[in-house]
Amino acid sequence: MTGIILFNKPYGVLSQFTDEREGAPRPTLANFIDAPGFYPAGRLDFDSEGLLVLCDDGRLQARIANPRFKVAKSYLAQVEGEPDDAALEALRHGVRLKDGQTRPARAERIADPDLWPRDPPIRVRKTIPDSWLRLTITEGRNRQVRRMTAAVGHPTLRLVRWSVGEWSLDGLVPGQWRKR
Repeated sequence: MTGIILFNKPYGVLSQFTDEREGAPRPTLANFIDAPGFYPAGRLDFDSEGLLVLCDDGRLQARIANPRFKVAKSYLAQVEGEPDDAALEALRHGVRLKDGQTRPARAERIADPDLWPRDPPIRVRKTIPDSWLRLTITEGRNRQVRRMTAAVGHPTLRLVRWSVGEWSLDGLVPGQWRKR
């Protein structure tokens, strides 16, 4: 039977078990998870938070991570400004990035979610409001959600991956994991 681990990756943690960068070591999955034979199915940026799926089956790992299989990944994005209907429509149709057109995303404004505080907190500007979006994509390009929101004029301030396929972050606090 395939093993699955759901991990709530905190901000500032690498989505791998080792840090190859020289200098001061950064926190990695090894600081949180002691489960030999499990590897991340995809990545989550150092400065992003939320659900990281790990598994002990290479085929399942590839199926989750490979955009060809169109596994939906949902994100809660705190963005600068308040996106209007035109910005949301652009996200829903796909936006042109330097590496090409993105697939259409599901995009909607949401109320401020009940999340844990981020350490460090996001930068706040007194003269520029912020708001939250829920974006669901079926690709996994490098920093894709951040680049998509920036392309429609609303840079991402905080990004939390809430779900991957059928799995969600429900009930996991940052740094916590559970086997499925």
